[in-house]
Amino acid sequence: MVYHKIKLGIYLDIIKYRIVIQIKGLFILKTKRKFRCEWILILLPITFILVYISQRSPDLVEGFYSSGIYKYIGAAISIITGVFPFSIGEITVILGLLFITFGIIWIIYKATTRKMGYRKVFMYIRNVLITFSIIYFLFNILWGLNYYRLSFSQIANIDTRPATIQELVDLCDDLLHKTNELRNRIQLSEDSEFYEGDYKYVLKNAYKGYDAVKDTYPELSGRYGRPKAVIFSKAMSYMGITGIYFPFTGEANVNIDTPFISLPATAAHEMAHQRGFAREDEANYIAYLTCKFHPDLSFQYSGYMLALTHSMNTLYANDREKFMELTQKYSEEVKKDLNSINKHWAKYEGPIERASNKMNNAYLKSNNQKDGVKSYGRMVDLLIAEYRMNKK
Repeated sequence: MVYHKIKLGIYLDIIKYRIVIQIKGLFILKTKRKFRCEWILILLPITFILVYISQRSPDLVEGFYSSGIYKYIGAAISIITGVFPFSIGEITVILGLLFITFGIIWIIYKATTRKMGYRKVFMYIRNVLITFSIIYFLFNILWGLNYYRLSFSQIANIDTRPATIQELVDLCDDLLHKTNELRNRIQLSEDSEFYEGDYKYVLKNAYKGYDAVKDTYPELSGRYGRPKAVIFSKAMSYMGITGIYFPFTGEANVNIDTPFISLPATAAHEMAHQRGFAREDEANYIAYLTCKFHPDLSFQYSGYMLALTHSMNTLYANDREKFMELTQKYSEEVKKDLNSINKHWAKYEGPIERASNKMNNAYLKSNNQKDGVKSYGRMVDLLIAEYRMNKK
């Protein structure tokens, strides 16, 4: 009996020993096996090919992506993030900038103190490229391909044939008359929302303009999260930015540091991006359009001010004599509002604003807007086309 007990004990010990060895071997195998993520870099050429095809196939982008899958992608992301009262996009950008800053400082420190070999430097560069590949791929899949869709004039069947200087003059005169009239109506009605400058009211009610035009322009319909106020709006003002759409979270972010007169049109502009209209000139026109049919006078006035400013700037570049002639027709109230806007932005002029403008220019050109920031002025083509239709 003793012999058998000893024999059984040794046998169990041997089994236990083998189990331990096997578990240790498995553990060692897992620790030595590294996750190979270089394959993610293939996303970069895939995205380049996708963008190349999209640039040459706007009909395909419009039918399959912009009017198809993006409608579901954009709305779903926007509704989910819309649950939060703050901008997730803003927090993401801040954390991203901090991460990049500390990463650069860390690698410089390691390299200068010779605590990092060339192999680790290359690994760091590899990780940066992998991260860029993922971000660039997601940017285009989640929203960026909208840059290559059909133009809004084609979708809405708006005739944007070249205009004469006289047509531009007539447009400016018409917009001036309506802007003066709206400002007078606001003065007489004592619109409390307008005078109090309640940005929360603007962000909460901006959707009403889109509801007002969705039957005429079904491409502007859809349910999305409301625009959000940016906490660091002062920083955006120094960069000369009034708003920004963050495609990774589907959020329309608005700089609330801007004069209240501009806020409704800014919110409507970013909401146009939210609906898949990526081009700046088209987003401006859509902002004017939705503000024009908004039930609130403050939104209507903001939209007309946006349209008037762009049209008059275009006239100034083409016929200064006519421009000076029309400026005499501004009402005193409109003049005061324009002066307050100009004074506000004059406070933030400087190297930061100029650098930001150059970056924005480069971004626009890289996304099929060859005129860069000048593409903002092409909004006037749509305004003239609308003016022609209304005259008929």
